[in-house]
Amino acid sequence: MEVVTNDRVQAALFGDTENFDFSFLPKDLLTQCRSLIESYHEIHGYACLPDTLWKCRLGPLIETNRELRQLLRKASTTRSAKKSNEGFGRIATTLLSLEILASNFSGWSAIHPDAGLMAHAILKRSARGPHMPLMEFYLYPPKYISFAAIAALTPPTGHRTAEVELYRASKPELADEKQALNYVSAINQARDGRSPHAAATSPA
Repeated sequence: MEVVTNDRVQAALFGDTENFDFSFLPKDLLTQCRSLIESYHEIHGYACLPDTLWKCRLGPLIETNRELRQLLRKASTTRSAKKSNEGFGRIATTLLSLEILASNFSGWSAIHPDAGLMAHAILKRSARGPHMPLMEFYLYPPKYISFAAIAALTPPTGHRTAEVELYRASKPELADEKQALNYVSAINQARDGRSPHAAATSPA
């Protein structure tokens, strides 16, 4: 992962987004997001993915960045279903990673604070506000939280021991701290293979 400078944060907020790259995204987060997305679409199919990106109103963000726009063009025009799926999957992986960092889901931006600042700046620039549509789609099915998905996005083992402290220090932008700590509990239960005592609901 590249070191993020204040200049890059300022560029994300006010500068040209056309040639902006996403090399600051943590590779371990990208890997886990890609695995989650692929697992979901292996079950439900990839046909819904392009439509999902547009229903989530991510088109403008994709169109303003050259890297994402090129991926979109190749995925939309290739005759290979595999290459098309891979292209749309890479777009979704990048955007889901941005949302997770910007929202500090599971303490990721506490572990990678510079990347978290960059992700927040990019989403703020795109006028997305607090809405995280891909997180809602992949992590919060109606009426319950996908504990398997949450477990899949838990930071690597070396970062897990201080999850609660990371949440407290970074003041995650969930409903409140109690809600955030409930997420940590859900992650730990899912990782240990234990069923939660009660179904949790998605934050409004």
